[in-house]
Amino acid sequence: MKRRKCLNINKISTAISGASLFKVKKNLYALKQLIMESEEIAAKISQLIAILRHEKAKSVFTTVTANKTFFEETFKQSSDLIFYEFATFSGVKVLIVYIDGLVNKEILGRDVINSFIIKSKELQTNTLLDSKVLKDLIAVANVTETKTMSTVIDNVLNGNTVMFVDKVATALLIDSKGWERRAVAEPDTETVIRGPREGFIENIRTNTSLLRRKIKSPNLVFENITLGKQTKTNVAIAYIDGIVNQSVLGEVRRRLNKIDTDSILETGYIEQFIEDSPFSVLATVGNTQKPDIAAAKILEGRVAIFCDGTPHVLTIPHLFIETLQTSEDYYMRPLLATAWRILRISAFLISIFVPSFYVALQTFHQEMIPTILLLRMAGTNSDIPFPAGAEMFIMLGFYELLRESGIRLPRAVGSAISIVGALIVGESAVNAGLVSAPVVIITAIAGVTGFIVPALSEAVMIYRILFLIAGSVMGLYGIVCGIFVAVMHAVSLRSCGVPYTSTLAPSDESVFKDFIFRFPLWTMKRRPEAIEKNNQQRQGKNQW
Repeated sequence: MKRRKCLNINKISTAISGASLFKVKKNLYALKQLIMESEEIAAKISQLIAILRHEKAKSVFTTVTANKTFFEETFKQSSDLIFYEFATFSGVKVLIVYIDGLVNKEILGRDVINSFIIKSKELQTNTLLDSKVLKDLIAVANVTETKTMSTVIDNVLNGNTVMFVDKVATALLIDSKGWERRAVAEPDTETVIRGPREGFIENIRTNTSLLRRKIKSPNLVFENITLGKQTKTNVAIAYIDGIVNQSVLGEVRRRLNKIDTDSILETGYIEQFIEDSPFSVLATVGNTQKPDIAAAKILEGRVAIFCDGTPHVLTIPHLFIETLQTSEDYYMRPLLATAWRILRISAFLISIFVPSFYVALQTFHQEMIPTILLLRMAGTNSDIPFPAGAEMFIMLGFYELLRESGIRLPRAVGSAISIVGALIVGESAVNAGLVSAPVVIITAIAGVTGFIVPALSEAVMIYRILFLIAGSVMGLYGIVCGIFVAVMHAVSLRSCGVPYTSTLAPSDESVFKDFIFRFPLWTMKRRPEAIEKNNQQRQGKNQW
């Protein structure tokens, strides 16, 4: 096929006098790009025409009765849609529409209805009622107007109150949101000893205000979009203009605008639509529930994505080294932070490799085990009917079952079930001769160290099993081959165009200052080069 294509290009170049093969290829490529761009523009024009036709057909009616009938038909006479009709002293009909449970009724009664009735008495009889006069009759700060029904419907669904006035073809959108919400509290999954205790909640406006309190800069920008044809979920992209990586921001916008689905119920939905490698065990999109962590990442040039209805905020790009760092690393002294990081990295490696190393040494490389230890292990394994690999699979399976049950059960019961279950299963399995005591110890070590890096707990579980298979089949040679494959896979990953293993591969100066070692903050004068390439200076030159 490729050869046939080359032959056709050669024919064209020979048929046109004075045209070289390179020139023909260049012109054909330019023509192809023009055709693709023309098709995209034509599709956008068609969409705009359809939207314009739709908007024209759904304009606000000039009578209260017609508007009420339209809403009854649109919402299929749903019981939570409330209509309230009243008339002013001059006899003008007014219709209030809202959804029960989404509005603050105190604001609605005091600042909208009472204010409108009382102030309308002061109007002269021949006063022309237009949107400007009507806004002055309402004692609410945020009142906008619209003439399209689609905008009216979106505002009603988002908790705003809509007012229609007879003989006025404009609807007033009154900000009166008010529903039950959870108080700001410390997230259970990101507890700290030192640092802020506040966490994001399910309300997007509360979450954006928490971030705004951290970054009091007019350059902090929130771009609102709506995703989900049925759920119409409010989503906000947050970044700092002048610091954000523009290529990452453009890519995030493009991927979000391509989402065409019925529902967005959590940021996990968005993550699966926009992540680079959906089948990789390593996540290329980060998430957090803490405003200070989100603010720190945005200040490095990242983009954050807020979603209404969830306390989890996505951050892009997401790098491997972030999973081994915590917010407390930057709140404590450098020497102590470095020690904790070394401990955390060691725990990450132990959790993955200890089971596979144990099986590989016991099955293929007994000569590497000290003689006394080997004799004791042989004594404990003499009554076990399974090979070491099968023993380890059985215990890791039990461990994952207990861990999952501990997570799903109520908090007060879950921890007790996990501890009691682990003791009973471990002791019973050893007494029954199902597994040996060293296997129980190895499983416990792998389980405990796996909790130290919660951001990688899912990846650790899968890698632990894969390396166990490699160690059971090929011994240490299989583990080394597995490490090679895992490293190649991690290096090949991208997070919106940024290498996942950045600061390591490719490396920059921050790998020495902020990876295993955490240098003092005054030495970190530049933002990570992999994330921000234009505005890297974050500290003054005179800062020592």
